Amino acid sequence: MRTTLSALTLALGLLAAQNSLAGDTLTSALGGGVGGALGNVVGQKMGGGSTGAALGAGVGGAAGGALTAKKGHKVKAALGGGLGSAGGSLIGNKLGGNGTIGAGLGGAAGSALMAK
Repeated sequence: MRTTLSALTLALGLLAAQNSLAGDTLTSALGGGVGGALGNVVGQKMGGGSTGAALGAGVGGAAGGALTAKKGHKVKAALGGGLGSAGGSLIGNKLGGNGTIGAGLGGAAGSALMAK
């Protein structure tokens, strides 16, 4: 239930932000957000607790941002997606106990901002 709610919240947040983002930026935001959320879940399931979840989110957000960014912007999108996802995961765990939403939104925002 918690994972389903996280995925729905992430999807709705990205759909709402679609109008304010350009096409390439939206693609990078989707990559960083989905990568960060998935990395957060994997890191948590591997027994790493909140630190493992943040590390997983950072790696996933960086990979997702880099894979979906345009040529010449991949490094910046990876940095933005990785740092945004890791930070979002930590903040989400501290505030509400669920870092997946924070990792997804942080990765999306970081990748989108840095992909320009």
